[in-house]
Amino acid sequence: MTQPLIEKYMWIVDTLAKYRKLSRQDLNKLWMKTRFSNGNPLPERTFHHYRRGIEKSFNIDIACDDYGYYYINNQDNNEARQYTDWILNSNATTTALQELGTRTGRVEMEDVPSAREFLPVVTRAMVNNNKIVFTYAGFTKSRPEVGILFSPYFIKMYKQRWYMYGEKDGGGLRTYALDRVTEMEITSSFFKMPPHLTTGNVFGHTIGITSSKADVRNVVIRTTATRAKYLRALPLHHTQKEEMHDFYSVFTYRLKLNYELVSELMAMGPDVVVVAPRELQIIITDRLRATFDNYQGL
Repeated sequence: MTQPLIEKYMWIVDTLAKYRKLSRQDLNKLWMKTRFSNGNPLPERTFHHYRRGIEKSFNIDIACDDYGYYYINNQDNNEARQYTDWILNSNATTTALQELGTRTGRVEMEDVPSAREFLPVVTRAMVNNNKIVFTYAGFTKSRPEVGILFSPYFIKMYKQRWYMYGEKDGGGLRTYALDRVTEMEITSSFFKMPPHLTTGNVFGHTIGITSSKADVRNVVIRTTATRAKYLRALPLHHTQKEEMHDFYSVFTYRLKLNYELVSELMAMGPDVVVVAPRELQIIITDRLRATFDNYQGL
């Protein structure tokens, strides 16, 4: 697939994501303002060819309602919307960097542990529900764990790292970081996805990749006005709600308490105070005391 064709696909997806619903006439008006059109409308046959290409290449379904308006199907679903946003953002980043080229000293990239070697293997296994076997060099282990037989249910990115979540044979539900995998193969054994298991009920009320069977809690924090601006621009979680005051804001979330939530809150330093629940207040204050104790006597 050529880059110009990908750019046309992405323009259609991005435009429908922005406007929610558009008739062919409205889409054509916008199309004719782009560099793709040369001032000409998008032919009906070509548009439907592009629709099929978008679905085949990116698994994004462009549907049409009874009134002739086109829209991205399942965009009311948070997971589907995040997937579409990821595709659009990734393509925009790739296009921008390709245009800039390899000009020395003009781009600085974050050093990210790569999962490109094993991510395609995991996704292929997920498509056909094949188990995988791999070697894992976890940070808490003195030696790599060899021969892990695993059913990959989900994949998730967090803090620029890819993780897979699923069931280890004889070991229950686990999460593994792909950048800690050293060897991996797809097996001929199959697994069956548990019908009740979705990314929503595993990770829908958590920060990060640590799953939890704990109850969902109302997490309430008070932040400075400056920190509130950052949280508005990049919400801590999709359940975020804000109550604005003159010199501070109060944010409420529906979350399970876990390690990553504590780490995120502590990273905000004095800009944030936990209002509720009391259990989370105790965890944070204990961490702060332990940190302070580490500096005593220096």
